Amino acid sequence: MAPARAPGSPSGALCRQLLLTLAILTFACDACKTVTLHVPAKLDAEKFIGRVNLKECFKSATLIHSRDPDFQILEDGSVYTTHAILLSSEKSSFTILLSNTETHEEKEILVLLEHQTKIQSDTAQNYTIYYSISGPGVDKEPRNLFYVERDTGNLFCTRPVDRETYPSFELVAFATTPDGYTPEYPLTLLIRIEDENDNYPIFTETNYIFKVFENSKVGTTVGQVCATDKDEPDTLHTRLRYSIIEQFPASPTLFSMHPTTGVITTTSSQLDRELIDKYQLKIKVQDMDGQYFGLQTTAACVINIEDVNDNLPTFTRSSYVASVEENRIDVEVLRVAVQDKDLIHTANWRANYTFLKGNEDGNFKIVTDSQTNEGVLYVVKWDDCTRFGEHFEKPLNYEEKQQLTLQIGAVNEAPYIGTSRSTMNMATVTVNVQNQDEGPECDPRVQTVRIRENVPVGTKNVGYKAYDPETRSSSGIRYMKSSDPEGWVDVDENSGVITILKRLDREARSGVYNISILASDKDGRTCNGVLGIILEDVNDNGPVIRQRTVIICKTVMSSAEIVAVDPDEPIHGPPFDFSLEGVLDSEVLRMWRLTKVNDTAARLSYLNDLQFGKYTVPVRVTDRLGQSLVTQLDVILCDCVTPNDCRTYEPRLRPGNGEVILGKWAILAILLGIALLFCILFTLVCGATTGAAKKPKVFPDDLAQQNLIVSNTEAPGDDKVYSTNGFTTHAVGGSAQGICGTLGSRVKSGGQETIEMVKGGHQTMESCQEAGHHHTLERCKEGGQHTLDSCRGGPTATDNCKYTYSEWYTYTQPRLGEKVQQCDRDNTHMQAQDYVLSYNYEGRGSAAGSVGCCSERQEEDGLEFLDHLGPKFRTLAETCMKR
Repeated sequence: MAPARAPGSPSGALCRQLLLTLAILTFACDACKTVTLHVPAKLDAEKFIGRVNLKECFKSATLIHSRDPDFQILEDGSVYTTHAILLSSEKSSFTILLSNTETHEEKEILVLLEHQTKIQSDTAQNYTIYYSISGPGVDKEPRNLFYVERDTGNLFCTRPVDRETYPSFELVAFATTPDGYTPEYPLTLLIRIEDENDNYPIFTETNYIFKVFENSKVGTTVGQVCATDKDEPDTLHTRLRYSIIEQFPASPTLFSMHPTTGVITTTSSQLDRELIDKYQLKIKVQDMDGQYFGLQTTAACVINIEDVNDNLPTFTRSSYVASVEENRIDVEVLRVAVQDKDLIHTANWRANYTFLKGNEDGNFKIVTDSQTNEGVLYVVKWDDCTRFGEHFEKPLNYEEKQQLTLQIGAVNEAPYIGTSRSTMNMATVTVNVQNQDEGPECDPRVQTVRIRENVPVGTKNVGYKAYDPETRSSSGIRYMKSSDPEGWVDVDENSGVITILKRLDREARSGVYNISILASDKDGRTCNGVLGIILEDVNDNGPVIRQRTVIICKTVMSSAEIVAVDPDEPIHGPPFDFSLEGVLDSEVLRMWRLTKVNDTAARLSYLNDLQFGKYTVPVRVTDRLGQSLVTQLDVILCDCVTPNDCRTYEPRLRPGNGEVILGKWAILAILLGIALLFCILFTLVCGATTGAAKKPKVFPDDLAQQNLIVSNTEAPGDDKVYSTNGFTTHAVGGSAQGICGTLGSRVKSGGQETIEMVKGGHQTMESCQEAGHHHTLERCKEGGQHTLDSCRGGPTATDNCKYTYSEWYTYTQPRLGEKVQQCDRDNTHMQAQDYVLSYNYEGRGSAAGSVGCCSERQEEDGLEFLDHLGPKFRTLAETCMKR
């Protein structure tokens, strides 16, 4: 930063030791127009004084040149001094020349250098103006950084400013008269601090560590470094360049760095971890796009070379010789060593050993020592095998083979990716078997003999044989059995001959019976063997039906299938012959029948309509050689759909008899059930009688809608008086007043009137005619069919009718009265238009008058016309009377 002038200094510099550019945004610069840079009066050498926007003037410029050698112009427009300069009237500007070498086009930019910044008001010509400023850097933090001369308006800076802390300031300038009058509006001043390249670029890490596999291809990415710069972005001050300064080991050069991204890549495919496993680089980053005057920083970078399996394990010797005593097991015979240049204790270094030839009998195994990477050769352990026919390995036997030659190969755990054509190294191992004085030898270890089952007790047979491997003789060897599960045999101590102690049963041991034998010599040395007795089958078992209970669902099936099996060998087995066991006239033959299905199955079906229950049916099954067996089958005839639905029957039928036998408890249960039914029936009858006697007669709500009023008149009688409120009747000149449960009008017919209204069902009314206008009511009944017959009179009937009529009258009086009042009203409670209508006969007036539902016509009209109805009306009248 350039120094600025102290307040009142003759030089007029803004700040001492400060490079500051004050850009007051009061005008806009057009391309190729004059550019003004505000700088101190004294400029040091190689100092940044400002930046010119070259692109606005000439975008395609390829050559940038300053006509004044005291100034240097960079490609981003940054202006630097080449020497120390003291500004004067002669030294106050310079010209920048822009040119394009292809089009030969040139442009110039005039740069003016001013060392003072001044605020001036246009009203100063008319007034005495005092200048002042406020804002950050004046009366706000950082305070007292700027001040302005009151009378002249010159703006000064008092100390250096760090752009990274304060990139710009916004001040407000005021112009006032001595008396406080403000002739102009306040002026906003934007002061932008120009950046100086005063910050070094810094790597994000002081030491970088990368890794790359050996033998990698050219151009393989190793890693990327990164640096930051606090200076102004998108300027040369922050345009960084990366490079490798030094490599150790120096030769050959194997890495390169991209100058702008910092990515490190390989330049050779000859990276070999076995030669050099680590490289150290010294790297540099420089700003100013890597120009010599840019600031730079260095860092260290370590590149580790990762191992790949490019080296095969190699035997240190091509052949080995070892010896081992016969019959030794699980002992170390030899160690073979290999060399591998790959990284130790990794999959590229660890070796896997395998037999290529010579170990066909499986006498040896070879494993890898994880610490030394050696191959350890062992004689395998001889595991005891007691199961007949199982494969096992024999120990080394000097008498059979004195020397064995093994070929061994070695490979790594990881796949080989090297350039060698051979992928396996090989070595030869010769193993000499040493003789030793050994005990008896049980060879073969499992020996077999064949004996027919059911042979007589005491039968002798050849047994187990062991021998001395030196003499190949069995002399002097003693035998004893160490395991005999069933205790069927005895072993002779001297000869090994076996003697049968119990009956041998082939079916009990699945055809093979094993016993363990211990053979020993005179010195007490022993060997173990297994004697397998193969039991030959005889036809000693008849076919048997294993399913002893057969269920036949009589409702859906008439037979069941039975299956027989024979535990003997197939040559003594099927085809089977099935038959019913019994004499010719027995019940079994009359009730059951057997039909052969195949060689091992038959179908059992019943002949007659047998009762449900359980039956015992004896069935004889005979094999192909005549061996037979009778099986007693329990056959259940059940009332079911599937056998699983059938309950288990207790045996209550005699064999061959379908009679049902009831026990005393069954009879007692039946009697108790009958008694209980009688009690329930008696209770119901008594309850119904009592309820009928005590139950009051109640008329249902819909009585008025379910009654039929039978009348033989179309108009009121001469002696009837109607009341719309009480809906009562009055008879003139009648001697009988009892009406039973009825409501209507009396009919004048020969001095007798009959009125009836009865609820429900089919009803019949007959006139009861007696002398003296007397009528009685015989019965009053609800529901069903009601008949009003000729009554024989009497006070009792009349009283009953009065009682019934009183009940009915109390119930229907309010309801029928309400209905009658609303009879001639419509839904809106207005007078209906279709209720009171006049009906006329064709040609003449009606003798009966109106038949409206609420007519109160009282005149007496003759009904003689009813005797002269036409055919159609007479049929209708007769039909109504029948109903």
